[in-house]
Amino acid sequence: MSSLGATREILQTLVGFDTTSRNSNLALIEWVEAYLDRHGVAHRRAPNADGSKTNMLATVGPSLEGGAVLSGHTDVVPVDGQPWTSDPFRIVERDGRLYGRGTCDMKGFLALALAAVPDLIAANPCKPVHLAFSYDEEIGCLGAPSLIEVITRELPKPAFVIVGEPTDMVAVNGHKGIANFNVTVTGREAHSSQTQQGVSAVMEAVGLMASLKSLAERMEQDADPASPFTPKGATLTIGIVHGGTAGNILARECRFMFDLRCPPPLDPEILLKDFFSQAQALDARLKVRAPEAGVRVEMLSNVPGFAPEPDGPAERFARRLAGDNGPPRAVSFAAEAGQFQRAGLSTILCGPGSIAQAHQPDEFVEISQMERGAAFMRRLVEWSASAE
Repeated sequence: MSSLGATREILQTLVGFDTTSRNSNLALIEWVEAYLDRHGVAHRRAPNADGSKTNMLATVGPSLEGGAVLSGHTDVVPVDGQPWTSDPFRIVERDGRLYGRGTCDMKGFLALALAAVPDLIAANPCKPVHLAFSYDEEIGCLGAPSLIEVITRELPKPAFVIVGEPTDMVAVNGHKGIANFNVTVTGREAHSSQTQQGVSAVMEAVGLMASLKSLAERMEQDADPASPFTPKGATLTIGIVHGGTAGNILARECRFMFDLRCPPPLDPEILLKDFFSQAQALDARLKVRAPEAGVRVEMLSNVPGFAPEPDGPAERFARRLAGDNGPPRAVSFAAEAGQFQRAGLSTILCGPGSIAQAHQPDEFVEISQMERGAAFMRRLVEWSASAE
């Protein structure tokens, strides 16, 4: 069996690629492909429209139904403005922890999966293990749909999908969905003393934002007390606001972005139906005052939630490999599991590290978590080689 040292070397290499979502992930994928080539493992890409980023799919073992998919995203969140105490793109070990951007979210899991490849080959597997690496998860799970389409179209149907998000190496059977929206209110500039001559985009946007705040409060009040999520209900937050040029000018434009996180099976478009109607009515009113004015609401992403599967095969499988006998668990962050589930694949979240360290300065993964992950992969190799 490969040592944890091999996993750490791979992790160091993966972290060294700055795959912040605004950047390409091609250099990382090319390195992974070269690694797989050295071991004689075939692979294929599913690129984005302009070829600047790509998903990658590889299979170790026979082309049969009933395999396991190890899924993870290659992109990471920015380090801009964060007070890191070491180079974010170089692994630093301190106090039993490996520091670096992506160590827990989620290149640690990718490193574990890649380090298991030589052991899988040596075991002469009876069942396939598929590696499914995606792009642009952090900005709306944008890459996974085309990757999943390739899996469902070209592969014999897998029995399990393990999405290796940081869950402290225990099984998580549910996550909220997330929908991101950008709202642009356009007005007409004028002197602030002559309000009859213009339209303040900021003043009009305030009404829309107040409506969203009221919706957020109602959703909190209406949350199901039996929900496994924390917070229990759907949440809505306005994260970015831009508008205006000076205090004595009616603002020509105001833009704001908000996200809505829904427990399954809540539908964000249904929850926002009244808001959409309000925005449409405001758009019509503003155009009467100034033809160039109006409101545009753009959905940037809509990632489905992930619902617990009754007696789910993937959950049973992951619990067995992880040695996990704990209670059912759900998380409030969004991930690609709901997309795999929507495609008809039994899915579970299970990976090294804690979400508490994800997206933080001095992000880290505990070495003990990587050791548990390596044990998980050893049991996966044993399963792949067995006749059960």
